[in-house]
Amino acid sequence: MRIDSQIGPMINARAVEKIKRHVEDAVARGATVLTGGRPVRNDIADGPNYYEPTVLANATREMVLFNEETFGPVVPLIRFREETDVVHQANDTPFGLAAYFYSRDIARIWRVSDRLETGIVGINEGALASEAAPFGGIKESGYGREGSRYGLDDYMHTKYLCHGQIR
Repeated sequence: MRIDSQIGPMINARAVEKIKRHVEDAVARGATVLTGGRPVRNDIADGPNYYEPTVLANATREMVLFNEETFGPVVPLIRFREETDVVHQANDTPFGLAAYFYSRDIARIWRVSDRLETGIVGINEGALASEAAPFGGIKESGYGREGSRYGLDDYMHTKYLCHGQIR
């Protein structure tokens, strides 16, 4: 099977402008664009709402993209020395939709996944969405889940009944 597309458009022009603002702010504060970094329109990306997948080196906590959800194809690379430090940095935000990390160490995978304050964790994988998996965040990234059987919970009222002896 041949796949002709690798990225889709952003939802609207405002989303593209937000991505541009985040990337420009990061570069102004010392990040280096390793790939991407601009809107794209060509024969494949035929529309105004496409932005190139972008990787930024030397990202820091002072950059806007560290404190606002970008919702676009931007990956900031942030250096760290200790696992506890990077988990602290990842959690030191009011947001908590998704986190991603790569590791071959199964003990680290369980430890870091447990400590990340997000609704979704991608481990060695960037494509998380599935109709069978619950999707949703915590903190200011949302409440509740959609998808899977857990997505029904917000539409239900759970009632606990405790009966004593009935005569």
